[in-house]
Amino acid sequence: MNAQIISFNCTLKNKAGVFISFTYNREVLTVSGIEPDGVLSGLNKNLLNLKKGDKRVITLRAEEAYGFYDPKKVILFPRRKLPKSVRKGELLHIVGKSGVQRSYRVLELHSDLASLDGNHPLAGQDLIFEIEALDARAATPEEVASSLNMVSQQLLH
Repeated sequence: MNAQIISFNCTLKNKAGVFISFTYNREVLTVSGIEPDGVLSGLNKNLLNLKKGDKRVITLRAEEAYGFYDPKKVILFPRRKLPKSVRKGELLHIVGKSGVQRSYRVLELHSDLASLDGNHPLAGQDLIFEIEALDARAATPEEVASSLNMVSQQLLH
């Protein structure tokens, strides 16, 4: 198993080449032979074997990036359970009955309910990641064993 710790700059664009964001990602673990599930699952395999100074353009289909847009993630939620100052477009964090915290964007505010969207804002979009490796080194066995810092969990736009 080949494992690396990389730090890199990332410019994110949509399929049309329109700029979305720029991030600096520090000490991200990439591991060959492991295909992470979920958010940005396609990015790990494209970051393998980077060397300091390398530049890559990585194009991911929606299902490899933030997934397809799921209309089932749009919910109606009682307004009385939301802060009085809530506004359309605001990001909220709500703890469900299971105790799991989820993020929602406020779509609409109705008299007694609010329409909340649990999809990632980039869901359903094919994305282009322009990567510049600033540092790359072999990961230690301890880092691999203990890391929850997989690229799919750290790289957030």
